[in-house]
Amino acid sequence: MEHNRADGTVTIGANPAHPPARRWPYLGPLAIFAIVGVFLGVGLTLNPREIPSPLIGKPVPQFQLAPVKGRTLGLASGDLRGEVSIVNVFASWCVACRDEHPQWMALARQGGAPIHGLNYKDKPDDAARWLGELGDPYRRTGADLDGRVGIDWGVYGVPETFVVDRNGVIRDKVIGPITPRIVQERLLPLVRRLQDE
Repeated sequence: MEHNRADGTVTIGANPAHPPARRWPYLGPLAIFAIVGVFLGVGLTLNPREIPSPLIGKPVPQFQLAPVKGRTLGLASGDLRGEVSIVNVFASWCVACRDEHPQWMALARQGGAPIHGLNYKDKPDDAARWLGELGDPYRRTGADLDGRVGIDWGVYGVPETFVVDRNGVIRDKVIGPITPRIVQERLLPLVRRLQDE
């Protein structure tokens, strides 16, 4: 198509006043949607219990917590040396913590390794009442009232469980409530192996 310009020259091609329509106007959003879809698809195949912790293989963070109300023994990093132990992060307001609690009571009765509690962002009276009603499987229980120690441990939410070797090094982390299967297939075999080292 010919167009006369102001200077008298003639141009051939598209009318500059009317740029050509884009052939693929939806290609950009469609590509973004496809990329997001791929990431979501991959994310849904991952097991949230197996999120790697940057603290695995490192010493437990330095901390010292007073005991939960009504208990006499608090929890500190120095308490996690000398023997293989388990640290369970829990709270009275946590529904999943209530679900897993019978597993902790059973493990405490077996006596394979000391279980310590890290009570996360809980009200003192609520934590004391919860342990009084459901039973106390913990040898030591530290009250992390403001959640600062939990942050140092890399806690995403409660419950979470850590296995600590006799040198005070974190060797495993379980996110979410423990189940009989997790106890039998993951926690106890690791504890026994670490005890034999």
